[in-house]
Amino acid sequence: MPDAGRVAEPTFGLSPEWLLADGKPFVDGLVLSHPEQLERLRRVCPEAEAASVLAGDPCFDRMLAARPHRERFRRALGVRRGQRLVVLNSTWNPEGFFGNGGDQDVLPSLLPRLTADLPADDYRLAAVLHPNIWYGHGPGQIRAWLDRARRGGLTLIDPVHAWRQALLAADAVVGDFGAVSYYSAALGTPVLLASAAQDRLDPEAPLAAFVRDAPRLDPHGPLRDQVEELLTRHRPAADPAEFVSSAPGASAALLRRHFYALMELPEPEAPALLEPLPLPPYTPARRTAPLNVRTRVRGAEVRIERTTGHPYDAVGGTTHLAVHEDTRDPGDLTHADVIVREGRPDDPRLGGPEEWTAEVLRRYPHCALAAYVTGPDRCTVRTRGGEVLRLSAGPGADAAPAAYASALYAWRAGGGTVPPGGTTLRVRTAGGVHPVTVAPA
Repeated sequence: MPDAGRVAEPTFGLSPEWLLADGKPFVDGLVLSHPEQLERLRRVCPEAEAASVLAGDPCFDRMLAARPHRERFRRALGVRRGQRLVVLNSTWNPEGFFGNGGDQDVLPSLLPRLTADLPADDYRLAAVLHPNIWYGHGPGQIRAWLDRARRGGLTLIDPVHAWRQALLAADAVVGDFGAVSYYSAALGTPVLLASAAQDRLDPEAPLAAFVRDAPRLDPHGPLRDQVEELLTRHRPAADPAEFVSSAPGASAALLRRHFYALMELPEPEAPALLEPLPLPPYTPARRTAPLNVRTRVRGAEVRIERTTGHPYDAVGGTTHLAVHEDTRDPGDLTHADVIVREGRPDDPRLGGPEEWTAEVLRRYPHCALAAYVTGPDRCTVRTRGGEVLRLSAGPGADAAPAAYASALYAWRAGGGTVPPGGTTLRVRTAGGVHPVTVAPA
């Protein structure tokens, strides 16, 4: 039960403290998205009712209009076939997911565990942090705090221009009591709350009801199991966006009508339209932390699981270490079985795939295979035996080229040989099978 001695905090944006000056509204128009907000306004600040206007939610309308482009937004984040995109988000006050450094500060410590527990080819991770977190601490500090998770494959989303697109692309959202979690639920996306403090919420608001009912993340429990249970058991509400907007798709027209009425001017005849959400730049996952790779070879099929933590025993088979050349600790490279990097085929700094792979094998005697990734679906590798091979995705294949290289390493370690005319490997990962063409360069 609530603390009887505690004075409830004023409702953000709907209380006299926010709306009145000398007992009168100081705004010409208070935009509300739903009649339930108007009902609460009448109870807590009736003096402001005359200034209110129901005009829907332009932010949500932009997301609704962009839903047909979900797959483009996923490709922009490098989400591959079979991968699930998990978006983590935090609002900006101390009780949020990304808190104040105290007991409530869950996100910085949780992110490295997520990147370690969720297999690299099965999951893609991105984080949406409120702009006030970025501006309050500074971009350098945020990136430093989250450096370990970023090296594990986490992408930090632009907090102003790309967070809506990330929500549309998401398969699951892990967040707190902020609006981003509520928008995600309104889009029908499974939401797991890692911080569910309700002290700052109006108990009568739909957001408070959502926070009370949403499933909780146990930060100390098995993270992969919780995410997979969320995805398996989620059943979207009949009308998940019921209280987000009473006029979905109509906010532009309603807002313009109000603005022109305030100016006492006639509206233009052209329709009122919102700016469409732009397609974000291509930002695939970049993992520079060492990857533990578990493989099981059966003929020309290689089952593979890569993770910065310990691979699940379910894959069986053998393990090897794959390390990006830009790993933070150069000592990792001396123990690597596979060394990887990305680059243009004609990059003069690296000398191209054949020169770089030869240099790597000369420098690191333990390394058995060097892989130079030249595109989202291909790479060139050199083996310790001197073979130079080109790996390229076959029809329907859509896994990471570095995974293809690790699969080839495991297949060759099991006795596989590449004939002069090349061969095809079947790489099983992320719930699918990816045919990969292996041909001598």
